[in-house]
Amino acid sequence: MASANDMKAAQATYQGFVGMIKYAVPVIVVLVAFVIYLIH
Repeated sequence: MASANDMKAAQATYQGFVGMIKYAVPVIVVLVAFVIYLIH
């Protein structure tokens, strides 16, 4: 079974990942929309 320290590290990693995704997804959407605009 995972120790408390392992769980804290896993939760910190997960929170960092979710925080990154919140900002990365809109940026990727804008970039994709811009590329599609350039192609047409």
